[in-house]
Amino acid sequence: MATLAIYVAAALAEIAGCFSVWAWWRLDRPALWLIPGLASLALFAWLLSLSGADYAGRAYAAYGGVYIATSVAWLWLVEQRLPDRWDLLGTGLCLLGAGIILLGPRPAG
Repeated sequence: MATLAIYVAAALAEIAGCFSVWAWWRLDRPALWLIPGLASLALFAWLLSLSGADYAGRAYAAYGGVYIATSVAWLWLVEQRLPDRWDLLGTGLCLLGAGIILLGPRPAG
């Protein structure tokens, strides 16, 4: 459960950081939006390093599913766009894959 909380926090930090660039570039927000965005991206990297996964690549792969789910939630809650059935189906498949990667049985050693 702690890993899931870390992944969700990392996803929020990554999305917020990326959104600051999006807002500056595509929504004509001031360049000052980039400062908290950079801090948010640094927070994202640090949070992801706290994952309990045994290898970085496995942590990043499993995180991908949580990132996708959090991005769809962002679409709905922040951008006020209701996800469609394809968004939800894709999210479900990604979370299933992330769960398999993170929780799948592995030989000791």
